Amino acid sequence: MFKSNSSKWIKTLDGYYEPFMWQEGYGAFSVSASVLDKTTKYIKNQKARHRDRTFVDEYKQFMDAYHVEYDERYAFGD
Repeated sequence: MFKSNSSKWIKTLDGYYEPFMWQEGYGAFSVSASVLDKTTKYIKNQKARHRDRTFVDEYKQFMDAYHVEYDERYAFGD
């Protein structure tokens, strides 16, 4: 329901979003208020960080560090 409703909504904002489609899989993360500033800085510096390592490498490292199980076929497939 969320994907359907949000897809319809975003397309009402501007013609630019008309081709918008959700990917098949998804990830959801929460952020504690106590680390909000640190998380914001982390996100803002992604472009520079990805010069040294790929998104996939960073994602795997993050998931492994927090002992989150994932299946690479679904997490990183096209």
